[in-house]
Amino acid sequence: MVAGALASVVPDLDVITFLLGIPYASEWGHRGFTHSIAFGLFLGLLCLPLARWLQATKWLAVSFISLSAMSHGVLDAATDGGLGIAFFWPVLDTRYFLPWQIVEVSPIGVSGFFTQRGLTVIFSEAQTIWLMAAVLGSVLFISCRLIARRPDS
Repeated sequence: MVAGALASVVPDLDVITFLLGIPYASEWGHRGFTHSIAFGLFLGLLCLPLARWLQATKWLAVSFISLSAMSHGVLDAATDGGLGIAFFWPVLDTRYFLPWQIVEVSPIGVSGFFTQRGLTVIFSEAQTIWLMAAVLGSVLFISCRLIARRPDS
């Protein structure tokens, strides 16, 4: 779970591009290549040698890390700001949003969270992302418990 949580935040390491003078709208900029499906797959493959340490099969480790990284782009595509997500980089540089933008866009940088705007974002994420994650996690947990209790036929 920790590996998945870490993989889900890796795409935002692209904020370093601001310090390098790379424009936001560049494919190398924020919400560009690191938010793509290709980058998620690459990150999963990069973790392939860690499968044993993660106590998972190679297929499960690659899939879990890849999907965790890709989830970041999907959630960012549900925000109400920015330029969209380069899901299909390197094939297309076009950026996309989901049909619904139900999450307030986060400020860039830690200091932005210690403002009224930051509190609005946190409340927005709590109502959408965190609530959905809690419901999904609960359903999966209960389902696994029920499956484990079923007597063998």
